[in-house]
Amino acid sequence: MNTLPDFPWDRLEPYKERARAHHDGIVDLSVGTPVDPVPAIVQDALAGAADSPGYPLTHGTRALRESAAGWLARRHGVTVDERDVLPLIGSKEFVAWLPTYLGAKRVVFPELAYPTYDVGARLAGASAVASDGLLALGPERVDLVWVNSPGNPTGKVLPVEHLRKVVAWARERGAVVASDECYLELGWEEQPVSILHPDVCEGSHEGLLAVHSLSKRSNLAGYRAGFVTGDPVLVKRLLEIRKHAGMIMPAPVQAAMTAALGDDAHAVEQRERYAARRALLRPALERAGWRVDHSTAGLYLWASNGENAWDQVSKLSEIGILVAPGDFYGTAGELHVRVAVTATDERVAAAVRRLQ
Repeated sequence: MNTLPDFPWDRLEPYKERARAHHDGIVDLSVGTPVDPVPAIVQDALAGAADSPGYPLTHGTRALRESAAGWLARRHGVTVDERDVLPLIGSKEFVAWLPTYLGAKRVVFPELAYPTYDVGARLAGASAVASDGLLALGPERVDLVWVNSPGNPTGKVLPVEHLRKVVAWARERGAVVASDECYLELGWEEQPVSILHPDVCEGSHEGLLAVHSLSKRSNLAGYRAGFVTGDPVLVKRLLEIRKHAGMIMPAPVQAAMTAALGDDAHAVEQRERYAARRALLRPALERAGWRVDHSTAGLYLWASNGENAWDQVSKLSEIGILVAPGDFYGTAGELHVRVAVTATDERVAAAVRRLQ
């Protein structure tokens, strides 16, 4: 197994302590964890399924799978068979273990990317390659290509034409494309499209997986609720492995997820909250000397004042604001910071005042 990197967030602790010392308390815009209530319809479903003494199904209930398929069709123009939906105990565990499930030897992910793509490759003993240009990879075999749109940390949206080229490139080489789509419902200036949309995949899901999370859409980070869907052959293979490994979503969480995916009203309300916070934070950062790049979708502002990322983290911590340094996501981020819009309205207002 390749050596794992140190957990990056531990390096932020000194800056967190400095930010906490602010007389009005810390404004934590670093991790991006949800802070708003879990929707009542979801809490009720969880409580209603609390008496669940038997083992749940690794494949999930049919109701859950149908709810996920219905959401994809209703909101994103994607048609999947409910049998090709597989629940996940949060999307992160799947991201970390997918290279191992596939027996991948070479994994490619974006130059600026969620660190778990790299960690997953290392756990599998695979070669990890950070590249935005597939044509530059040369003739060596690639087993798994990660795409992420809207992207973390940049909030960049990949156009349909770009995704189509990735799919064609991978299919020519027998590689799997896994698309991390946990921010798919949070398009602002641009609207992201799923890898499974017919405009991208030409109606075939062969070699494709789309990974979804309810952490952001429905404030369910604490529930660990996500799912993967796509190529029926791949999903069946993944299901068999997860049965053997005991990777089973608890039955009450399955019920909660079913309710969440069947209800759009709470997601629209949450989206409006994030839009309002974003509308305050972005101009405040810009007035204070930061340039915001990309950030046309998702939950983050990818910002730079031209200084080293850690100098920016330090500068903001002095006024009680904690952000993430861009180099957490790759060396290409060493002049940026990632600013989450997931704090409460009161804390966002505090950040805006401090940036004036």
